[in-house]
Amino acid sequence: MLTIGWFSTGRDEAARQLLQVVYRKIQSGEINCRIEFVFSNREPGEDKQSDLFLDLVKSYQIPLVYFSSQKFKDSFGLPAKPKDEEMRQWRLHYDRHVMARLERFRPDLCVLAGYMLIVGEEMCRRYNMINLHPAVPGGPKGSWQKVIWTLIENGAKESGVMMHLVTPELDSGPVITYCIYSITGRPFDSHWRILNGRSVKEIKREQVEKNELFQLIRSHGLAREFPLIVSTLKVFCKGDIEIKGGKLFDKMGTPISGYNLSQEVNRSMKLP
Repeated sequence: MLTIGWFSTGRDEAARQLLQVVYRKIQSGEINCRIEFVFSNREPGEDKQSDLFLDLVKSYQIPLVYFSSQKFKDSFGLPAKPKDEEMRQWRLHYDRHVMARLERFRPDLCVLAGYMLIVGEEMCRRYNMINLHPAVPGGPKGSWQKVIWTLIENGAKESGVMMHLVTPELDSGPVITYCIYSITGRPFDSHWRILNGRSVKEIKREQVEKNELFQLIRSHGLAREFPLIVSTLKVFCKGDIEIKGGKLFDKMGTPISGYNLSQEVNRSMKLP
């Protein structure tokens, strides 16, 4: 049975939903694995949303480990605008504290699902880690909010969701699985027309994230995140993908460059 370490900041409802979906699939026997621990970089009392996430983990009786990245950053004395080397040192020391707290666990695979920190080189070497990112391979990097605003700014025709191997470079590791979907045609075109050439800066100022196109792209992406992460874990559980030396191989030992699961994900997803 595959053992999993689950990393999440737990900052929103989507983070809870991702864990809920995978936990239920494990309980039903659809995914043959066990979540060995959940780690969060937020502690109780830091944020209402992350408190709800931590309570959810406790309700599942999964071992929970947390260590506040914000409190550590404050104690580390990181300046308001740190240089690259200062950030690298902070990340190195924070990750070492995290690894010390996780020393008793030996997960086969670690899943980053809404974990809002870049993982440093030492932790990448310690664990086989995969990350959920709401974009097509080679697409925008950063948070899901940043990805969507970039899509709108560029007038993009498609978006997607991918699972990739974690490296110290943000959202740049080898792609494991992905799906692609159109953000034109019905029901998107009418919302694109409403923008009428307005800039993203103007939309943000007036509507923030309440813009209907922004919300529509988010809902279609989120609907695909759940089946993609489930399908990806199934592939690992069956041994169809292995991670060796920071590279991906199929069960025959042949290097792979990522599986397009668009058809499978589209069949199983539930749109709002």
